[in-house]
Amino acid sequence: MRLHGYYRSATAYRVRIALNLKGVKVEHAFRHLRKGEQRAPDYLAMNPQGLVPTLELDDGALLTQSLAIVEWLDETYPNPPLLPADPLRRARVRAFALAIACETHPLQNLRILNRVRALGGEAEAQAWAKNINAEGLEACEKLISNEAGPFCFGAQPTLADICVIPQLGNARRFGVDVSAFPRLLQAEAACNALPAFAEAAPEKQGDAE
Repeated sequence: MRLHGYYRSATAYRVRIALNLKGVKVEHAFRHLRKGEQRAPDYLAMNPQGLVPTLELDDGALLTQSLAIVEWLDETYPNPPLLPADPLRRARVRAFALAIACETHPLQNLRILNRVRALGGEAEAQAWAKNINAEGLEACEKLISNEAGPFCFGAQPTLADICVIPQLGNARRFGVDVSAFPRLLQAEAACNALPAFAEAAPEKQGDAE
């Protein structure tokens, strides 16, 4: 298998974590987002959205969208599970993950920030990204405030942790004071103690700058 990604992409980061947790080895193909390599014709033929990640399977099948890829991995390589067995708990983990993947991350990604820059300049773009991250993480903090740790939803990492770790990195990059989110930081500390998370970090990737 081959994963097309970019070291600083939060969505590719999610998939790297999941692959590591499952013990699945892949080749890495790098698409430099700031140079527009995700818009190259050969890549658009694989992923018409021009986004990362894309996972090429051994048989040539293509998977896009990070959460779809992670759930495919969870169904194909069931151990360790990334979603709880209990339907209610499963729904809560998914809701947390979607709060990041659908409501927070897309509003501060490169494509949106470029449009904000075009309308209001760099300072406005940075303020936009900071506010979006702070609001999203504040909601996530509340969603797990009564959940036992050390991870977001108990004693093992789940899809929730896979989503929140990259987003905390984004938040710091845009100047958010993440000390306001002690429960998320507890989960982050537990995750970062695991090689699967540590080895997926942006600075550990072959295309890191």
